[in-house]
Amino acid sequence: MNKRSWETWVFSTAGVVAMFGVLLGVNVVTARFKQRIDLTAEKAYTLSPGTRAVLSRLDTPVTVRFYCSHLETATPETVFLRNYARRVEDLLEEFREAARGKLRIEKLDPQPDSDAEDSARLDNIEPQMLATGDRFYLGLAVSQLDARVAIPFLAPTRERLLEYDILRAISRVIKPEKPVVGIMSPLPVFGGPGATLPMQMGPRNQEPWAAVSELQADFNVRRVEMTAEKIDDDIQVLVVIHPRDITEKTQFAIDQFLMRGGKLVAFLDPVSLADSRQQGNLPFAMPGAPSNLEKLLNAWGLRFDTTKVVADLNFKMQLLGSRNQPVEAPAFLAVSRLGMDPEDPVTSELGTLWLPLCGAFAGTPAEGLKQTVLLKSTPESQLVEAFTAHMSGENILREFRSSGKEHPLAIRLSGRFKTAFPEGLPGSTNGAPALKESQTDTVVVLIGDSDLLFDRFAIRELNSPFGILRMPANANLTFLQNVVEQLAGDVNLIAVRSRALPSRPFTRIQKMQAAAQERYQAEIKKLEDSLAETQRRLNELQQQKEPGQRFILSPEQQAEIARFREREARTREELKRVRKEFRREIDALQTRVQWMNILAMPLFVSLSGVAIALYRRKRTSAK
Repeated sequence: MNKRSWETWVFSTAGVVAMFGVLLGVNVVTARFKQRIDLTAEKAYTLSPGTRAVLSRLDTPVTVRFYCSHLETATPETVFLRNYARRVEDLLEEFREAARGKLRIEKLDPQPDSDAEDSARLDNIEPQMLATGDRFYLGLAVSQLDARVAIPFLAPTRERLLEYDILRAISRVIKPEKPVVGIMSPLPVFGGPGATLPMQMGPRNQEPWAAVSELQADFNVRRVEMTAEKIDDDIQVLVVIHPRDITEKTQFAIDQFLMRGGKLVAFLDPVSLADSRQQGNLPFAMPGAPSNLEKLLNAWGLRFDTTKVVADLNFKMQLLGSRNQPVEAPAFLAVSRLGMDPEDPVTSELGTLWLPLCGAFAGTPAEGLKQTVLLKSTPESQLVEAFTAHMSGENILREFRSSGKEHPLAIRLSGRFKTAFPEGLPGSTNGAPALKESQTDTVVVLIGDSDLLFDRFAIRELNSPFGILRMPANANLTFLQNVVEQLAGDVNLIAVRSRALPSRPFTRIQKMQAAAQERYQAEIKKLEDSLAETQRRLNELQQQKEPGQRFILSPEQQAEIARFREREARTREELKRVRKEFRREIDALQTRVQWMNILAMPLFVSLSGVAIALYRRKRTSAK
């Protein structure tokens, strides 16, 4: 080996070693500074301002004990859970940094018969049984002084809600005392005598409604009379259920409650089945009077029509008819995920909600108020007369005409509210002072139905050897608890974004679907109009016949029917053609998008490689 070759080898080796040392040093230094880069469009992995606001106000240290099993098995299930656990640890580290030393994280591995397992048991952390028979712990407990809140298991399905769940637990230990929730209703929600149930279902339950019992488990619940002229100052959330015949003085009390920073949840109703009463000799119970907060809603820029309810073909329920036969009821809504806000903590994890004879909200919120639609109908819905909807669902289906728009069924207003009573207390002559605007940002949640809280629509009762077993029939009670829990906590919880999966629909495909749906509905209307015209013509011809010939078709009638059937066949063929073209266009668009997603990046890398190779070849040939 000549001297030049030896020197080249030495310097190359020394350069590699030096570069390795530099990279190792940089890696050691940068490992001390953890920083996540969130590239998601909705910033799903960035702490929200609400979280940072809560953590920045901590004045007493909070301890978070994070329990995670470190199993030696490497099944797909355990690998998945361990990867998720690392993401939880990363989020907890961000919480710790944002708390500026006021949040302490303890990581424990609850091995069998260990002190960590005993600690997990005391903190009510529940292990999950895996397919291998192993027990896997993945939960946390938050404590401050004597207050403690546990999340028994951090389900990976709630990853997008993880930040909200942890922050809610921290908020609970910061304020361990139960918030005061007031309930105002003319219905016997706290128990007591009442009218008989509709449809001969026996006397009304004398016990408190399950909705009230559930709230009493988590909050200090207080009764507020319907005639109240002032809401107690220590009430944080006021729940109003079916406020029929509410006076302006009581609405003024609610208005001033909001001006002081209180939060309101109002269940209004165009048709109250819970308030049904037997009248005269009728074989069925008549629904109670509608309820509204018209004075307040007008000040907020909203309207609630108590003469209409929403009928939806996608949410229609089946009820038992007079002969115990199932009948379709399009105005009795079973609202699924299609009608819920998937990104709000209140609705992101809910199951089906039952909303019997629900009204809709309309209007534009007043200046300074922000509206969030929590529940809505689908475009295949319409507003129908409330009385007709209660009496017969068949008539609604027979005359159904889709409005093509989504009707808000439950909304949330947030911001600074202005008083609905600028002149002060109605009927007052002493000029008592009244607040004109809410002192801080506050929240009002409005729901267009109150029967969803009624035991008949919220729970299922089963006979068991140990007595009557009451269990939820749907997500109605969970919805109530979510709303009240969110409002009774720190207001910053409302601002924490949901970790639910974001929705990124193909807007072009949706427009194509809407256009095709419009054409489809136009053809349907054309067919129905043709049918109505033919029936009118048949009636005219029938009236011209002799009394004894009413059930014999004349040649004119036969010709009219033949023409209608011909028009019907042509219309059906046209509908088939429209649907076929519509499907072909959407399939072609989806195929192009899929191939673009599959080939775009490899094609870009390949072209870049070819360009670099050509550039280097050009430089080499120039030398």
